[in-house]
This record gives sequence, C-alpha cells and structure tokens, in this order.
Amino acid sequence: MKLSSSVFALLCLICEIVSLALFLRGFFPVPVKSSFSDKSKVTDFPAEPQTGSGPNSSKAPAPLFKRVVIVLIDALREDFVFGSDGRRFMPYTRHVMERGSSHSFIAKARPPTVTMPRIKALTTGSIPGFIDVVMNLNSPALLEDNLIWQAKSAGKRIIFYGDDTWVRLFPKHFMEHDGTTSFFVSDYTEVDNNVTRHLDGTLKRDDWDILILHYLGLDHIGHISGPHSSLIGPKLMEMDDVIKKIHASLVSKESEGTLPNLLVLCGDHGMSETGSHGGSSEPEINTPLVLISPTFRRKAGFEEPGVLEQVDLTPTLALGLGLPISKNSVGHLIPAVFEELSLREQLRLLQINGHQVSRLLQDSNPTFHKEVGYEQFRVAEKSHGSWMKLYVDGNTSEVLSNMGKKVLKQYLEALKAMSSALSKQLGKYDMYSMIMGMIFILQVLFLLLLAMPEALSREAVVDVPLASSLLSLPFYLLCLFGSALHVLVCTSAGGPCYLCSLPWVLVFTVIVLSSAFTCALVSMVARRMPTSNKTPTKGSDWTLSELDVLLLIGTVGHTLSLASSSFIEEEHQTWYFLLNTLCLAVFQDVCRKYFKEQRHRDEEDEGPLLPSGAKEGPSFFPAVELGMSPGSEKWLALATPLLTLTCCRLLRSLNQTGVQWAHLPDFGHWLNSGDHKAFLSLLAAVSLVLIFLLVQRHCSLVSKIALALGLLGVYSYRAAVGNVLFPWQHSSRAVSKGTVEARFVYVFVLGILFTGVKDLLRSQVMSSVVDSGRLKSRGLWEVYSGVVLLVALLFRAHNLPTLACCLLIQTVMAQFIWKKLHYDAAQTTIMHYWFGQAFFYFQGNSNNIGTVDISVGFVGLESYVEAPAIFLTALSTYAGPLLWACHLLCFLSSQRDRAVMGLGHGSYCFALLRSIPAVFYVVLVTGLRYHLFIWSVFSPKLLYEAMHTLINTAICLFFTFMDQERSARP
Repeated sequence: MKLSSSVFALLCLICEIVSLALFLRGFFPVPVKSSFSDKSKVTDFPAEPQTGSGPNSSKAPAPLFKRVVIVLIDALREDFVFGSDGRRFMPYTRHVMERGSSHSFIAKARPPTVTMPRIKALTTGSIPGFIDVVMNLNSPALLEDNLIWQAKSAGKRIIFYGDDTWVRLFPKHFMEHDGTTSFFVSDYTEVDNNVTRHLDGTLKRDDWDILILHYLGLDHIGHISGPHSSLIGPKLMEMDDVIKKIHASLVSKESEGTLPNLLVLCGDHGMSETGSHGGSSEPEINTPLVLISPTFRRKAGFEEPGVLEQVDLTPTLALGLGLPISKNSVGHLIPAVFEELSLREQLRLLQINGHQVSRLLQDSNPTFHKEVGYEQFRVAEKSHGSWMKLYVDGNTSEVLSNMGKKVLKQYLEALKAMSSALSKQLGKYDMYSMIMGMIFILQVLFLLLLAMPEALSREAVVDVPLASSLLSLPFYLLCLFGSALHVLVCTSAGGPCYLCSLPWVLVFTVIVLSSAFTCALVSMVARRMPTSNKTPTKGSDWTLSELDVLLLIGTVGHTLSLASSSFIEEEHQTWYFLLNTLCLAVFQDVCRKYFKEQRHRDEEDEGPLLPSGAKEGPSFFPAVELGMSPGSEKWLALATPLLTLTCCRLLRSLNQTGVQWAHLPDFGHWLNSGDHKAFLSLLAAVSLVLIFLLVQRHCSLVSKIALALGLLGVYSYRAAVGNVLFPWQHSSRAVSKGTVEARFVYVFVLGILFTGVKDLLRSQVMSSVVDSGRLKSRGLWEVYSGVVLLVALLFRAHNLPTLACCLLIQTVMAQFIWKKLHYDAAQTTIMHYWFGQAFFYFQGNSNNIGTVDISVGFVGLESYVEAPAIFLTALSTYAGPLLWACHLLCFLSSQRDRAVMGLGHGSYCFALLRSIPAVFYVVLVTGLRYHLFIWSVFSPKLLYEAMHTLINTAICLFFTFMDQERSARP
C-alpha cells in the first residue's frame, strides 16, 4: 500500500497518540484505597485494651469540639501568614497566634498542587492520583469514604460557601451552599464577596455544626500578576478581617459547660514565584495550617511552626468531631491538638488511628508484615495493653506516667512509619496496559525509521506492505498468540487492568493492529536487507553534511539527556545550547558560501553548498526585495546568525524558568513591577509595531488594516486590565476587565482567518497553476497572521518582545539563510522544530505544571466556558512550537521549486522528531516508575510529552491537507 509521506506521518502520529493514551491509562495508578466498598463506621473502632469485650470497649471517643469553621484560602503560601507579609497584612491572625490559644504548622501538600486533588486529600486523607490534575477541570462526585460524608451521616449540619468544586465533589451533602466558579481568574473581588456576604447571617445562627468557606481571590490574583503583586496585600488584609469576624463570633458564643469551638485556617496549595501552581516547588507545596481554639493552652508568643503532611488534618478533625476516620486516610493525628486530654484518652485516639492505618496497609501491601511501621504498631499495642492493665488496677505511680509517655511515643513513631510507607506506595500500576502501549509506540518508531529512505525521497511516497502482511501465515499466528496471551493475563492479573475491562471486539482489534504492524515491520526489514544484485533505489544515495551530523547529534543528545531528573527540570538549558550551536554552524556555512567557496567557483551554475537535492534556480537577491544593493546581501546573511544569537540571549533574561533558578528575579519581574510600568508600556508598543511590520508584508490590504486595528486592540486590552498605560493615562488603575477590548480583537482575528481561508478555497478553482499557487501562498500567510494576532492578545505584556523576536528571526532566517543557502526541507524542518522548542521555554514555560498560565483561558470571557478556555490555554502554552510550525508550512508552500516534496518531507520529519523523545520517555518512566521524583518531575514531563504529540498531530494534519491539495492538482 503506497502512501504519501505526509499521510504516512499523520497515520503514524495517530497510532502514537492512541498508544500514549493506553500507556498513560496504565501509568497513572489507581490511588491506594481499601478494597472494602463500604465506609468506616463507629462499630469499626478497635476495642480498648484490657477493657473486656463489652459494648463500651469499642465505643467512639467523645468529640472535643462543638463547632468547626474551616477557612480555606486558595493558594495561601506559608510566608503569607508566617513571613513578613503576615506581620504587615494579617495583624489580627498573628495576634491570635501569639496569644497561645492556637497551634501553627506548615502543611506540605503533595503534587499535583491543584485545587481538586487537594480538596480530595483534605477530606479523604488519601493522596490522590496524579491524573487528577486533568480531572481538575470537571470534578465528578467523590464516592470514596470522606470526612464530609462521615459528618453528614453522623447528623452534622454542614454549610458551604465558595469554590463550586466542593459542590460537585459532595452533591447533596450540604444543608446550605452557594458555589462560585473557580476558573474565571479575572475576577478576584466578587468571587470573595459572594462568600463573605453570607457570614453575618450564618454566624448568628445556631443551626449548623460545620461551616466551610473556600476563598478564591488570592489564587486569582496570583494567576493574573504573581505573588509580589500590589493586590496581594489588600487581599490578605481582607482575609484577616474575615478571620477576625469569625473568631470574635465563635468566642462570643463560648459558654461554661459546653464544648469549645475550632477555627481552622489553611490553604489547599501554595503559589509559585510566577503566581501559578501545580508543581512541587517549596512555595507551591508549603501551606499554612493554623488551628485556633480556647482548648489550646501554650505559652504566649509566636511559636515556630512545625511541619506536617496536609493529610494529617483529616484524622485530626474526624476524631476531634467524634467521627470515624476515612478508610483510605494515610494521615496521622496531630499530637498538639490532643495534648490537653488525659494520657488514657490520648493513647486511645492514637490506637484508633493506628488501627485504621494498619488495616489500609494490610489491604494494599501483600508484604505488610515486613513493614517497620507495622511491627512498631504491634509492639505499641502490646505495650498499651500492659499500661492499661496497670491503669485499671489503680496504679498511680510515676512509673505508670513514664510508661504511658513511652507508649505514646511508640504509637507516634509507628503511625509516621506506616503513613510514610503508604504515601510512597501511591498506587498500583497497570503494567499490562503500560507494556502494550510501549510496544505499540515502539512499533510506530521502527516503522518511521525503516520508511526514512522512501519518505525523504524525491517522490515522497512510502510503500507499506500492509496488505501482504494481512494475508501471511505469521500474521494469523501472532493474532492467535496475542489472544491467548490476553486471556492468560486477564485471568491471572492480581491488580487493576484496563485492557481486561474492554469489550473483546475492541481488544481483538488492538491485537490485529499490533500483529499487522509486526508483520509489516519484518517485511520492511527484509526489503532493506542488502543483496549482491540489488541496485540502489532512487533517493537512497545519501550523503551527510556537517549540519546534518549536528542536527542528528543534537536531537539524539537531547533525547538521551532526559534520563536525568535534573536535565528534565532544566531542559531549557539544553535547547538554548543547541540553538546557540546551530547559529554558529549556520554562521560557518554563510562564511564558507560567501567568502571561501566564492574564490574557487569557476562556473556560475555550480551546485549548492549543502545536499539539498536541488540545483540552484533563478538568481534570487533578498537584499533587492528589501530595497538594498545586492552587494550588501552577504553582510546581511553574515549578520543573521549573530542577530539570532543576540535575540536568544536577551530572551533568556526575560523569563527565568526551570526549577533551580526560577526563584531568581528576571527582566520580566522588573518590567511587571509598578515602578516600571511606563517602560513596559513603551516596550509593548514598540513590539506591537514591529510585529505589524514583520507580518503585514504577505497580507492583502484588507488584512493589513484588520491586523493594525487588532494590534491596537491588543494594547487597549492590556491598558484596560492595568498592565500598560496610554500616554494620556495618569493612573494605573484598571478601568475595566478588558472584555470589550478582547472581543474587539477576536473580531479581527476571525476576519483575517476568514480572508485567508477564502483565498485558500479560491485557489482550488483557479485554472492557472501560477495564480493558484500565488493565491494559496497568500492565504496561508494570512491565516498565519491571524494566529499571530491571537497569540499577541494572549501573551502577557512583558512577553510581547518574545513574539516580536520570534517573527524577526523567522523573517531574516527565511530571507538570508534558508532560501539562499538552499537547505532542503528536512534540514529546514529540524531547524524550525529546534527554534519552536526553544521559544516554548523563552515564553517562560517549563516541565512543571505550575508554569501553565490558565488566566489566558478567560481573555474576553465574562464567565467560565470550558471549551474555549482549554483551547486558549493550550494555544498560549504551545504558541512557540505552533508559530514555528505554521511558518514552516507557509515557507515550504511558497517555495515552488521544492513544494512538490517539501510538505511531505516536513510532515515526516515532524512525526519522527516527536516520536523519538516520546518513545524514549515512555521506556524511561517505565523503568523509573519507583523513582523518588516520579510524581514531582517525571510525571509532569510525561503529560507535556503527550500534549506535545497531540499538538504535532494537529500540525501534521494541516500539512497533509495542504500536501494532498497540491498532489490533487495536475
């Protein structure tokens, strides 16, 4: 079966996406959960040692608190409370902490540090799976055992106000609720006012037991302008007033003979230095936990906060309210909360907590009896029994007290050890799905590599022996073997298995496809085997230039560097190095062409410098197009690599990314500070003017006018939201949320895209090949300019120079390097890919989920709409690779002498460049699935790789469409 290179590459990428999806389904494990489907009950409490087997021996402990108010402030970093910001902006909270009626802790949140998984952790005590970061956009009802369900079942009356994620997770659990969407990040005022407006009335009432308030404004400010914004202080003061109002109300309702109330101040996650979250940096995982109650009595003065796990709050609140601990909780009690109880009561609570954690350990780990924590718990239980025997006998000596403290210490050590063991065992991998996904993606890579001579030939056609493979005996034997293996695995699998749960028809289709791939690979290998009488095929007599070797070594070297967690965290450094090396190699080629080889040319039509496979066509002088003399062309070509190096060096200083140095100030932070807004405004205006000058050259008059008005609208939008200033503005206060201005830009984006698509459609019906090609080229450039305008709207003001430099480098490289030096389509594609990867990091992105700027998903929206929000966020995040891919499509289509095979070669190279790191990384994470940094470093990178592959598939789809359109014309 013969396929064009573009169609072949697209089909390979589609298979790769399916393979990655299967691998991801197996890799992201099911979180550790008890196999018992029911929830914890009071009757599950273990009997207290030496108290017999009567009904009172296993009764629930008495509650310690009458009412609990939980104030959860989204993205509350620990330094916002315990640091200098806390002293300045939260004076009342600090005053209460220093009075002695509180306990303060730094609660560590496990990645992914996004809202929905953190709420699940706080209410279930379990560590959610990493894939919950994807489910964060659409949270389903939480069915596993949790604190909210336990409280409702015990008759507790619960009221909730705030983030509607709680309402989706716990439907019909709240006596009263008012949810607000957490994704419309442009609003940081009304979203909190909607919570606070209920407070006065609710605090006066006596018909509730638990009040939960989830404030979102601080998180939204972080997404908009970062943790050092001038808006942070007023928002913290607002939250301090809320704490003051709640605490005063709870104190006024305290009375003799009743249980005390408890006020909990906490955050679900922190905030990175860029204002986002999702990763594992210290500012993202360290959150404050302040417990305030008159039952706490310690020395007055500010105490240094202790460190604990965020999930430790769950069993503490459960037993504090007299409720059973959730079955899947891996947390342990916070000892300071119960230190005012008698020693017997403290030991009883620790025994209950230890019994619950030990049962979870037994249920999730077949070798639980070898765990140190489990052995320590058994020893502690025996010691507890001995202590209780002395206690029941009425022993009141000092020996009893010392022995009790020793047992208390044993319980705490055992709980910490068991909790740590469960936390490390985040889940059970579906190895069958992982291995099958890995086999499929390896087959795709081998298929791409074996097809390279044909895919990069002048015909750009690949002959895949699929039909003959389906009729061969090995194919049927492989299908039979695969079916037998599937039955064997599914009947003996002891853990979760996704493939085993699928219908047989679907599984058999997968087996057939894998068998066909294997037979096709064997046939292609046999066809490539050298024979004595076999003549070389056309296009297979390759020679490698120095640049080819550099591109090959760079691509393979970058892939191999991903084997280290440090290289993944600082991957941008690899791309910066490769880009600098590429510029130096291009500089060498320019020198060779214009200064060295010119002396030795005896004929005017001498072959091209590089193995492009095409002879130099009619004389082309880019300098003449730019209004300069032909003699100056060589100096402009010589300056192009140096200009590119200069731009890249400046862009590196604009956004500090990665992990090791992300906390250091960069030029972007300097620009975004309030003192330099005038300079930022000037820089943004100059960047927008440069963008217009670089893009408008290929557009029609109507598109030029629309582009100019659209870029003016971009500046107006940034001025409206307070990022930049107009010359006549004397106040930096935002006059609107920019909704009207953003929609104004959207109109022009759609207009330019419509004009481009119209030209592409008109080119289909034109009889003249020359006119059709010219119109199609203009249509592509207009579509490209529409994408540039949309990206300019989504980029933050300080990132507009990044976009301007991107367009500048594309223009000079196309005019003076790729055209004149006659790089072939494969070399040009690899260079575009490298530039796209580097600009991904120039934007400020990294392999950390926390650097994804979700605020761009709400530009021009008045409320949260899921589809456009996801599209805009993905477009902004991958703007660098997308712009370079779009430019490559326009560039190759405009080269009429090489357009016959250029698009096919480009599509194939994109598929191969994406497959190599994807396959390597799939194999890597399979081998390192128990690595210490598997969830903090490797898992986010795996998600980025999968998303990048999906983006590349969309790019290759467009390449294929344009390539087939070209092939359809005579």
